[in-house]
Amino acid sequence: MNFSKEQLMIKSVAREFARKEIAPVSHLYDKKEEFPHDIQAKARELGLINVVIPEKYGGSGLSAVEMVIVTQELSWACTGITVGGVAMSTLMSQPILIAGTEEQKKKYLGLLAEGFGSYCVTEPGGGSDVASMSSTAKKVKDRYILNGQKTWITNAQQASFFVVFAKTDPGARTRGISAFLVDRELPGVSVSKKLPKMGQKATDACEVNFNNVELPSESLLGNVGEGFKIAMKTFDHSRPAVAAMGVGISQRSLDECIGYSKEREAFGKPIIDFQGVSFKIADMGMRTQAARLLTYDAAVKAARDERNTLEASYAKTFASDTAMWAATEAVQIHGGYGYSEEYPLEKLMRDAKILQIYEGTNEIQRVVMVKELTKS
Repeated sequence: MNFSKEQLMIKSVAREFARKEIAPVSHLYDKKEEFPHDIQAKARELGLINVVIPEKYGGSGLSAVEMVIVTQELSWACTGITVGGVAMSTLMSQPILIAGTEEQKKKYLGLLAEGFGSYCVTEPGGGSDVASMSSTAKKVKDRYILNGQKTWITNAQQASFFVVFAKTDPGARTRGISAFLVDRELPGVSVSKKLPKMGQKATDACEVNFNNVELPSESLLGNVGEGFKIAMKTFDHSRPAVAAMGVGISQRSLDECIGYSKEREAFGKPIIDFQGVSFKIADMGMRTQAARLLTYDAAVKAARDERNTLEASYAKTFASDTAMWAATEAVQIHGGYGYSEEYPLEKLMRDAKILQIYEGTNEIQRVVMVKELTKS
């Protein structure tokens, strides 16, 4: 892909920040399971977080292409830190940009430009089957009464507000879902302690509970019953971000393996001279580049405001599968060192796994692909 001078500059800034500010300390935040407020603040100052938020609302005003450029570079250093910043900003801003009123955009995109929000879809009793959600928002006169529980909510402890999806018509499945903007300080909103997890530990994931939360009618995002449509359109923009994180992990795995295999010797020569190792590295390079190109393809269509549902699913699935495969092979190439916490490979492997699960599991992505490919 040919980049403009501005895009090359953004790429350079993001790469330098990733290598100088994130990579040296990423293992510490992972080990402590601590949100990196200082790093996120520095990234925000450089314009590396609110990439797609328009300038008039406090963001950088760039496109999905610049967003995936930044996400790839930062993810090379740590996807845990990246998901809490640029990736979540992309996920949170999209439903507001898609369906928000001007007043909602000014308030909530302004909050994102200075802080964090959380996206509340997943529930304890259902993940992929969004239509089965049990959270409800009942209309009472000029207000909605929100009840329900959401789980695995990224950035919940940092969030000043939530985009919440709930049933306004419990019997209508996807057509009965509506979206709401919910301020954290409202009575009845509570956030649990952090949930323990395998990887991406520099970003919290929590349960969020809504107990008879009274919402004014202006909290409704879009129209009644449009929640599912808003969520699906949002995923078309956020799935390329997940793909970009996968590319970052794959590229880091490749770079680590090239450096190590040139120095590590066995039977009197560098292990890169053995086909068992060199062919793994060749495949790693090939698949990483393929994932990168699929990611850019999905991002370019999003930047042009073209429908990219199929391309976003292609990119998210292939890039996340490649990241998991590349990280696993990197551990294997490094042998015992790959299994050691003193090297970055085991963290890459732990961080990669969730990419195959969130923003729609890769199994669900294949369902999406088939639907898109067989449309008449």
